[in-house]
Amino acid sequence: MQKYGVNELRKMFLEFFEGKGHLAMKSFSLVPHNDKSLLLINSGMAPLKPYFTGAEVPPRKRVTTCQKCIRTGDIENVGKTARHGTFFEMLGNFSFGDYFKKEAIRWSWEFLTEVVGLDADRLYPSVYLDDDEAFDIWNKEIGIPADRIFRFGKEDNFWEHGAGPCGPCSEVYYDRGESYGCKEPGCTVGCECDRYMEVWNNVFTQFENDGEGHYEELQQKNIDTGMGLERLAVAVQDVDSIFDIDTICALRNKVCELTHTEYKKDENVDISIRLITDHIRSATFMISDGIMPTNEGRGYVLRRLIRRAARHGRLLGVKGNFLAELSSTVIEGSKDGYPELDEKRDFIFNVLTKEEEQFSKTIDQGLHILEEMEAEMKAAGSTQLSGENAFKLYDTYGFPLDLTKEILEEKGISIDEAGFKSAMEEQREKARKAREVTNYMGADATVYDEIDPKVTTEFVGYDNLSHQSKITVLTTETEIVEALTEDEKGTVFVEETPFYATMGGQEGDKGLIVLGDAQFVVEDTIKLRGGKVGHVGRLTKGMLKTGDVVTLKVSAKDRADTCKNHSATHLLQKALKTVLGSHVEQKGSLVTPDRLRFDFAHFQAMTQEELTRVEAMVNEEIQAALPVVTEVMSIEDAKKTGAMALFGEKYGDSVRVVSMGEFSKELCGGTHVSNTGVITTFKIVSEAGIAAGVRRIEALTGDGVFGYYKEMEQKLAQISSLLKTTPAEAADKITHLQAEVKELHSENESLKAKLAQEAVGDVMNQVKEVKGTKLLAVSVADVDMNGLRDLGDQLKEKLGEGVVVLASVNSGKVNLLAMVTDSAMKAGAHAGNLVKGMAAVVGGGGGGRPNMAQAGGKNPEKVPEALEKAAELLEGQLK
Repeated sequence: MQKYGVNELRKMFLEFFEGKGHLAMKSFSLVPHNDKSLLLINSGMAPLKPYFTGAEVPPRKRVTTCQKCIRTGDIENVGKTARHGTFFEMLGNFSFGDYFKKEAIRWSWEFLTEVVGLDADRLYPSVYLDDDEAFDIWNKEIGIPADRIFRFGKEDNFWEHGAGPCGPCSEVYYDRGESYGCKEPGCTVGCECDRYMEVWNNVFTQFENDGEGHYEELQQKNIDTGMGLERLAVAVQDVDSIFDIDTICALRNKVCELTHTEYKKDENVDISIRLITDHIRSATFMISDGIMPTNEGRGYVLRRLIRRAARHGRLLGVKGNFLAELSSTVIEGSKDGYPELDEKRDFIFNVLTKEEEQFSKTIDQGLHILEEMEAEMKAAGSTQLSGENAFKLYDTYGFPLDLTKEILEEKGISIDEAGFKSAMEEQREKARKAREVTNYMGADATVYDEIDPKVTTEFVGYDNLSHQSKITVLTTETEIVEALTEDEKGTVFVEETPFYATMGGQEGDKGLIVLGDAQFVVEDTIKLRGGKVGHVGRLTKGMLKTGDVVTLKVSAKDRADTCKNHSATHLLQKALKTVLGSHVEQKGSLVTPDRLRFDFAHFQAMTQEELTRVEAMVNEEIQAALPVVTEVMSIEDAKKTGAMALFGEKYGDSVRVVSMGEFSKELCGGTHVSNTGVITTFKIVSEAGIAAGVRRIEALTGDGVFGYYKEMEQKLAQISSLLKTTPAEAADKITHLQAEVKELHSENESLKAKLAQEAVGDVMNQVKEVKGTKLLAVSVADVDMNGLRDLGDQLKEKLGEGVVVLASVNSGKVNLLAMVTDSAMKAGAHAGNLVKGMAAVVGGGGGGRPNMAQAGGKNPEKVPEALEKAAELLEGQLK
């Protein structure tokens, strides 16, 4: 048997099913689309849910994919065994109401035996206990003897996930040979050992489960096939585990090279090698899909993976950053199937390096704190870290719970996970209260779920702002209706619309839908599943009903201003890449008629000079009046032109490429000006950080800029009026006033010092001796802390050697000050501890250095008692 590589097997599978009439679709992003039930795509079927449920019409009834997936349920076992991993590729062939069991079983057998060349005598099918139909196909049509077909129960061979579509499975196991087995008598298919490996799983979706154990036969039966590409490669290449197949082995060897270790020499070292190998694969793919390390959701999953890998690198003796270099090996091994890895190479390296650097800064600090916590536990005779402390390590030092667990596990210490969860819950309470109901698809349950999936809308608004079309569906906020009447809120769906729906950061159009006297005010235009566009708003007069042919009118002013702002974001992105570097990637944008917001990957605040250069560059291209040309072409042709694509964006077969002269070229479905000159002018109003490695620019164009300057002009006029001068002379007047204030402040301080001296009078006769050290402890009326410090310096000079303690009530609050000379310090006096003890008397706190300290309090009546306490405290300090 030929030992095909991972990239060859992927290609062979997709081409095989294309030959069986399947549409080969590219892998979907790891970020779920319109599905709140998942953090990350975890199976080949997950992104195809809308086709299985009938919520969307599939592009073809037969589809095949190789889907990148991440599962972190067993993350604690990754590395400890050679079986577990977080990232894998799932090969799949799917039927949406087309072929069923007979074809699915026949093709799985044909692919495994004839295409890949696995020995038929080493393949064993399994079926669900009651699925005689599948059993007969394997037995009578494929010719597998009955004693080689295994019947398993619900746990093994029935796929269901709560309410929704479900059905029996038929798996195929491959006998890898005795050398992989447990050598126990009776070892056969279903044994926990590594001999019999499941390589194929046919799921026959034929029932609907109502969630309470009642099953109804589905009218549209589906096939959902899953086969782990890495597992298949293990069988084909006849190797021990996924860590030994060609692409992952190359990565594993790179880990060994960078960590100066050898695989299969030391089990503890092997754990770290496998963990790093797996986690860097997941992290590389996640970042390529635009996921950034954060403390929430999928960003937190990424952060955990990167930090676990970085820590295990340290355990193997790595001193500097090494993850970006490993990521390069991941990209080389997988770019054949996933070209986006190569396209995002620089960005992936940047994110990994920054996160690794950030972790290095906190890990030492965190480990030190953890050691202190361990010492406290040891002293208390405890072997469990409290949930509160575990959460402190997570929240303050970025230690994921499993990292803390892993470190402590090595020392036989457990964690109060319930306590940790409780601390986490407290922090998330607000978010939980805001959570909405979700439907089977994991999206918010809305009235739109009830609309026939066949209803679609065509956008005809690139060149027209007015268009006539037929109403296909009307809804209120809670139900589908046949008509909307005056003052009702609702959503209008038509066959063709000039209204642009909110997409790609561009806000949906506003405007009117009219028919005779009836008028519907469109407040927002939204994009829904299956290509539907909803016009959301209120019917202000008349009535509209399904089937009416209406006139749709987009607000021309709003659209024009939106176009200016949208075109300006394209110029801005190119200018940022030019000024800051090619690592700049769009991370989000918002384009409205009033302003534009642009979020981008960059790892430090922009300087004033950089902002000025970017703004000038954009204005230069506006003045150049560049023609804005839109062309429709295939995604491949678009990439050849050098057009920039966006993260996480799902592109169809044909895309729109928007070019602004030779300066900017981007894939974009939004609306734009016809010439950059129309934008008129561009002004950046703010630049700030919004997340780790993400910056945000807010800017204005056209009339927005003129409005901004008008507002600034009015503010300047107001300031000039208050200064009783002209706008031209306002700056000089402010400089003059600042000098005057400085002079008055200086005079004020002198007067305060003089008053303080007068208030305290001649107090040298109040000097006491405490164990041979002079103490002057007095109160002075109405002096602030600055005044007390000046007075203290003067009294200390008069005293020569000893301790000065001053108290003053100022604006209802107590100020305390202690000063100690060198000889008094040598004798044991400590200013910080003195005022700390005195502050407790006046209901406050404070402290400081041995030679000078200050404190405050809120009980003025206790000042005499605090001054008496000073002598007692000093006596306790002196040797």
